Amino acid sequence: MSLAQSLEELSQRIEQALPEGLKQTKGEIDKTIRQAVLNVFGKMELVTRDEFDIQTQVLARTRAKLEALEQRVAILEAAQAGAASGTPAAS
Repeated sequence: MSLAQSLEELSQRIEQALPEGLKQTKGEIDKTIRQAVLNVFGKMELVTRDEFDIQTQVLARTRAKLEALEQRVAILEAAQAGAASGTPAAS
């Protein structure tokens, strides 16, 4: 659900809960509610879906590099342990 859809749904729920007399000033109330909700979301430091997806891709690449480095370190440690004990390391 997009932010615009969420705001619209929230606005409709609040409007339905208002007494009949206040519904006549719907336009003004709607504008005020939207602004208040946007202010709250602005303070929450939310990121866009695109930014989130980009960071997810960066994290996946970083995780893959880390796993490759862990494997290389394990191989080097095994080779070093083999050299220290006098047994040849498997290639």
